[in-house]
Amino acid sequence: MLTFVVRVWVPDRPGALGLVASRIGAAGGDVVGIDILERGAGQAIDELVVELPSADLVDLLVSEVGEVDGVAVEEVRLIESSRPDPSIHRLEVAARLIEASPDKRLDVFANELYECFDASWCALMETVTHDVLIEFGPVPDAAWMGAFLDGSRHLSAEDAGGMAPPDMAWATVDGTQWAIVLGRSDVPFRARERMQLALLARIASALLGRPAA
Repeated sequence: MLTFVVRVWVPDRPGALGLVASRIGAAGGDVVGIDILERGAGQAIDELVVELPSADLVDLLVSEVGEVDGVAVEEVRLIESSRPDPSIHRLEVAARLIEASPDKRLDVFANELYECFDASWCALMETVTHDVLIEFGPVPDAAWMGAFLDGSRHLSAEDAGGMAPPDMAWATVDGTQWAIVLGRSDVPFRARERMQLALLARIASALLGRPAA
């Protein structure tokens, strides 16, 4: 079996998600995980973890799901079959951060967030000097990211969903001069992901926090 993440726009009404799951079953798929990423204006954005016996069935799955009134498929991507569903994966990140030795926690924090949010790039940077301490992928110019963070300090995780660029998510690590910034070029960050990132940064703050200079 192959494992795919399927993001769908679903009418926020009783039974709609059940109809989607039924269509996935008709295409030979099995829904093994569900994460509700965002709700509002009568719509929900759900991320489904689906097992399929063959990649050749992806087009059929998309076609079947699209037959449900008001439903649209935003993205389908293949993931490792051993990878847990997104909600469990975020908890594993917290556990690995806690389990890591103190001198490795900063590296673990950046690397785990880069992987679990399927980011195109990730930067851990100083909020005062705007120096990039750890990076993965093709990060943007540090001065630009620093200016962006400076202009976004007033936004909470909840506010950011409506005012931030859809291809970026960030969180500060309280008690430090660090911030984590993620970019994703193909799939927008949704409200639940932004809140999960903020909560993981709070855990990191408890483990890594030091008085700001």
